[in-house]
Amino acid sequence: MKADARREEIADYITRAGQARIEDLVEHFGVSRMTIHRHIDALAQQGVLRKLHGMVTVQPSGLYESTFRYRETVGKAEKEALARAAMAYVEAGQAVMLDDSSTACALADLLPEARPLTVITNSYISAGKLIEAEEVDLISLGGKYHRNYNAYIGIICEKAVASLRATVLFCSASAIDGVTAFIQDAQVTKVKQAMMASSSRKILLVDSSKFGKVALNVLSDLTAFDVVLTTDRVGEADRARLKEAGVNLEIVKMGKST
Repeated sequence: MKADARREEIADYITRAGQARIEDLVEHFGVSRMTIHRHIDALAQQGVLRKLHGMVTVQPSGLYESTFRYRETVGKAEKEALARAAMAYVEAGQAVMLDDSSTACALADLLPEARPLTVITNSYISAGKLIEAEEVDLISLGGKYHRNYNAYIGIICEKAVASLRATVLFCSASAIDGVTAFIQDAQVTKVKQAMMASSSRKILLVDSSKFGKVALNVLSDLTAFDVVLTTDRVGEADRARLKEAGVNLEIVKMGKST
């Protein structure tokens, strides 16, 4: 198993439990104490967990799904592949809306290839990547800045979104359970829902780590999206379930994980 996948499992386990002893983690994951310490140290540096004397706890700032610094390290190759596939839906002259997800942030790197464009985003990171791009008119949505998300959210942001109309929205979700997309934070959920309402086309980008999980708030049924892009690392059972439900699923080839 890759290091980032193992770290995600560890973070998920501790988030559910609230805290855990190092010995319990060694036993649960069947790896050496040194390996557990290495993963915990990395997660602590990313601001996800706190390491105390023989114990590990969740950072009081929030759940790990909400921490952009952590999210951008998970499934990086998949997110880059999804971003490249998403470019097939971008055409010169469009108004493209990006949410605050790390997956949409990967797409921001590629958007200048399709210029001229208007790009609308509440993501501080995505805006920073596009601010110097030629022939890209950048609309940075205001609102209250949240460090955990590196994004602007809240009622000011929601009203700004409602005053605009995008050709296409690219967004992601914290979790996919069955045929429903979930988001951990209620304020983030509201902004994403406002973006969906203000966009002619809606494309969801989700890597395989999101499947079989739930978060606190329902974002939408997956059938509300014109396209759901994921990779071939998603299991056949999940693919079949979505297709049977009428989800327009597009699979991006990644090959076997190593």
